[in-house]
Amino acid sequence: MRLFFLQASPEASNGANVILFGSAGMGILAVCIIIFAILHQRKVIRYHLQLKKLEAEKQQIYLEASVRFQEEERQRIAADLHDDAGPLLATARLYLNENLVNLDKATQLQNIFSAKQIIDDSILLIRNISHSLMPPTLKNFGLESATVDLFQKISGSGVINASARFHDYRERLKEEQEMLVFRVIQEIVNNIIKHSNSAFIHLTQNATPANSYIRIHHDGKGLVQTEFDRLSQVANGLGLKNIASRIKVLNGRILFEIDSSHTYYKVTIEVPKEPIGS
Repeated sequence: MRLFFLQASPEASNGANVILFGSAGMGILAVCIIIFAILHQRKVIRYHLQLKKLEAEKQQIYLEASVRFQEEERQRIAADLHDDAGPLLATARLYLNENLVNLDKATQLQNIFSAKQIIDDSILLIRNISHSLMPPTLKNFGLESATVDLFQKISGSGVINASARFHDYRERLKEEQEMLVFRVIQEIVNNIIKHSNSAFIHLTQNATPANSYIRIHHDGKGLVQTEFDRLSQVANGLGLKNIASRIKVLNGRILFEIDSSHTYYKVTIEVPKEPIGS
């Protein structure tokens, strides 16, 4: 009986090895891809968590700046009333004390006249304090009138050429929004006057159905957005923090830019036409 043994050829054996190694390589590659995807996903999650943490820290900074500003305003008002209005009213009381009826007619009239002058000064002082909180032009006539009045006063000083023009303000913002926007404009303009050495400041206003835009141009030294974002979070940047916190309350945006020719800077304030906090 003859036995026949089949032996695989070298070519077939090599082909099987290639398939085996190829399958192993594909498996290793698939595992590597899965591991890479998992690691990448974890990295993305950590990145988003870090962003949320940074955003929360930024919101806390803005909140602290807003609270600190309000506290400083209260302290300033209290100091003005205590240091200025208080002594004035106390002096008026001295002139109108209970001994007034025992004085001669001429002295009584003189005391009453002096007390009236002091009371008038006290009224003027308190009015000025009130105006610093809510300018009467803003309260009675709105953001456009108050802003134009502010720029006219700046231009009238002769130090810097200032102008403001509202192109589309037929529909006013809410009163509290106008107040916040006006304070932001004041802070920006004050910074320009103090630090930029500008020859002109020009403000324009435009609107879309959804938003109102305030743009302030000047030709002095200014900021770009990265500088504003950095400086609004440092310890001594209270003015910029106040701007950032008010913009946050408005649900708006602010953008600091320099034009392509590097001849002027522009600040754009975007305010949505919606209730604050909605």
